[in-house]
Amino acid sequence: MTPRAAWRSLNPQQKRSGIAGWLGWMFDGLDLHLYTLVATSFVATLLCVSQTDPEVGMKGSIIQAAFLAGWAVGGAVFGIIGDRLGRSRTLVLTILCYSLFCGLSALAQNWQQLMICRFLSALGIGGEWAVGAALISETFPKSWRPWLAGVLQTGVNVGILIACFFGILMQGLDDRWIFVVGLAPALITLWIRRSVPEPEEWHAAQKHAGPKPRLADLFAPGQAGITGRALLICATCLTAHWAFMFWQQSFIRSHEAVKFLSDAEKKSHVAWALALIVGCSIVGNYLSSWLAVRWGYAKAMAAMAALYGVGMASCFAAPWSYGAVLGWFALIGMCQGFFGLFTMCLPPMFPTLLRTTGAGFCYNFGRLAAAGGTVFFGIFNKPDEPGRALLFTSLLFIPATLLCLWLPQAREEAA
Repeated sequence: MTPRAAWRSLNPQQKRSGIAGWLGWMFDGLDLHLYTLVATSFVATLLCVSQTDPEVGMKGSIIQAAFLAGWAVGGAVFGIIGDRLGRSRTLVLTILCYSLFCGLSALAQNWQQLMICRFLSALGIGGEWAVGAALISETFPKSWRPWLAGVLQTGVNVGILIACFFGILMQGLDDRWIFVVGLAPALITLWIRRSVPEPEEWHAAQKHAGPKPRLADLFAPGQAGITGRALLICATCLTAHWAFMFWQQSFIRSHEAVKFLSDAEKKSHVAWALALIVGCSIVGNYLSSWLAVRWGYAKAMAAMAALYGVGMASCFAAPWSYGAVLGWFALIGMCQGFFGLFTMCLPPMFPTLLRTTGAGFCYNFGRLAAAGGTVFFGIFNKPDEPGRALLFTSLLFIPATLLCLWLPQAREEAA
């Protein structure tokens, strides 16, 4: 079946839900990476110090850690709301949350205010992941799931590319103006509320529901083992991933080919490098989906995690030329496609009325681990040698790879 014929085979509810989920993920990508484009320069401005001052790296990592912690809290809180209030209604709340507080980041007068805005913005981004994933998995046929994982993750990538576009377009302006772009997602919430119904599976589960599921049910007999494995996988691979995504911009700025350029030129290099990573990640989304169809989720995720770790270790183990670094970044970007598989892999592990709670809690618990890792590397990382921290971080993909092989999905789950 061709993509056009497949799209025509869907009913209006499925199409609207798919569009809403994709747009939510796209704006997720936009809002979550606006800060990474200007992290070093904007934090230095707020601190009134030079960009090479050690305080910039420290405070910047604390702000990023607060963002990741907010992402984790939002995933758990909005996950519970999504199971009780409904997927579509909660999706609207999450988008309004992250767009409003991303926009308010432009008004920050010190690093503490920026940290608070990033934390509150992340509540919505974390919640949107869990709610959007459940909405799509409950609306579309099971056979679509592996490819939907690639499509949804591409939404995030497109959002990041839009952020890069504005980073390049606004490189001569005050850094704070880029956060105003983050207000755009609020524009789609009225359409979602009016046009996207709740999934029939959720309604059916509500009618036959007994006592409301609790967070503690994730660790009940028969479910605790699955929850534990999912938590460990998310914690290890997301810590390594977010260490790379945050510190790669410092690595680019400190490279011999870039560090003596003007601040505007450095911003441009950072934006183009991120665009390269994300562009290659789009290819990786569909490579991961193809592998999941052929091998099942567990083997596909393990293979992509292993390649991610090899790419990171190789990139930061030696002093490569700038062109070679970009080549390694392209490989790493392609490997990031495996995160899209979490979208369709995690929710079905949990009962319907525990679905957004379970997926949001497990995936976003990894954000807490990543937040701790970001602060840890911010303390011990030397401002002019971010590659050393990233080299050690790449080792986390070893346990991540082994843990992925223990996922409870059989091959037919992706078929």
